[in-house]
Amino acid sequence: MNKKIEILLLLLIDLIAINLTWYAYYYFRIETGWMYYAQKPALFLPGIVIYVYWFLIFLFVGMYRTWFAASRFDEMTTLFKASFFGVFILFVLIFADDAARPDASLKSRFLIFFYWGFFLFFVGGGRLFIRGLQKKLLIKGYGRKNALIVGFNSRANNLHDQINQYRALGLDVAGYIATIPENISKSYKNTKVLGCIDNIPGLVDEHNIREIIIALEKHQEDVVLDVITKCDTKNVGIKIVADLYEIISGQARTTTIYGFPLIDIMPELMPEWEKKIKRIMDVVIALIILVITMPVTIITAILIKLDTPGPVLFKQDRAGLNGKEFYMYKFRSMRADAEKYSGPVWSQKNDPRITTVGRFIRKVRIDEIPQMINILKGEMSLVGPRPERPYFVEKLSEEIPLYKKRLKVRPGVTGWAQVKHKYDETIEDVKMKLRYDLFYIENMSLRMDLKIIFRTVFVVLFGKGHYS
Repeated sequence: MNKKIEILLLLLIDLIAINLTWYAYYYFRIETGWMYYAQKPALFLPGIVIYVYWFLIFLFVGMYRTWFAASRFDEMTTLFKASFFGVFILFVLIFADDAARPDASLKSRFLIFFYWGFFLFFVGGGRLFIRGLQKKLLIKGYGRKNALIVGFNSRANNLHDQINQYRALGLDVAGYIATIPENISKSYKNTKVLGCIDNIPGLVDEHNIREIIIALEKHQEDVVLDVITKCDTKNVGIKIVADLYEIISGQARTTTIYGFPLIDIMPELMPEWEKKIKRIMDVVIALIILVITMPVTIITAILIKLDTPGPVLFKQDRAGLNGKEFYMYKFRSMRADAEKYSGPVWSQKNDPRITTVGRFIRKVRIDEIPQMINILKGEMSLVGPRPERPYFVEKLSEEIPLYKKRLKVRPGVTGWAQVKHKYDETIEDVKMKLRYDLFYIENMSLRMDLKIIFRTVFVVLFGKGHYS
């Protein structure tokens, strides 16, 4: 099922189910005569408000993400948690309203639990209907995904058998990837070995691959890193067939293919609701900074114009989320012809190309203020790996494995690497910063973002760290 169609169907079924819940609850509360009302409450307007309320909750908890061969039990568990949270808020609001009305009945407070029952019945039933429909479509061949299995051994063949046995997974094995030359010409159940690790990028495009499952023998750990590096810029999910030690050690997040344990490689750890709050926080803080710093912005623009010829704002091509290029804005702190003869080069500590005004605005980070515009446009976040120029991304990714993993999240004005490390003066500095960036990506949370923001204030006050 097409992703857009799936989300539209979810929105439609939730719209129907949430409104049915409201009408059923209204009838139960009003028409049964269990509660006495001198005047009947409104029906339609509160229904609209209630729908918007639940829509926002579902959006924050990630209930409108696309579903693919996932557990319906897990979805019902998420629905239960989200509805519990939502009903609890409604109960508190009703309790507060009743406390202000001396004629309020105790019954009205606990009717909300009947509403919760109706809600779980209608919304849960609608969701199960959609997922059941999706499962039938997958079995019949609609919306299936092609997969590659890395490795050609008994473990890989067993996994292949499992995928073939359970059509509801929606996976079709397009072929194998050999990790040793001897297996290049082999096949299993009419499925051929299509190539070696180096061929993965081309095969992903050629066969429209959406899942890569790594099934290796012992002592082939280096292959995993190689596969991840080859798939850096590809929109594919990567999983590893786990052994018992990896599972019981508790060091990996596992999913299963009908009992076959798999480990997700670098899954997104930040929940949907945190991502939404992070984006809201970005926009609000960016707007506040732009308003508060307006006098500073005007004075800085005048000083730059008086200091050296050239534009006030400097824009430079940077690689953003998923490698999408955008122009990052800064106040110009270098001569207008800084790279006229040298071409793309890194900035240096005490760089001679920096102007007198530029040296000051860099020291106090005023040059970063225009990046609030990038945040409002959705190109950057307040916190994330610093965006690098596409030229350097390609150059560094050839020398440093996993460098392009930084492109999996929205780049930031500040980041963990900026508050923890010094200037990039050597390739070793870049490698060290990459470690900090990967640590941030794997531990993304609102708490981590707030920690970085507070440490950034410390860096600005004491003139440490580096932004480029």
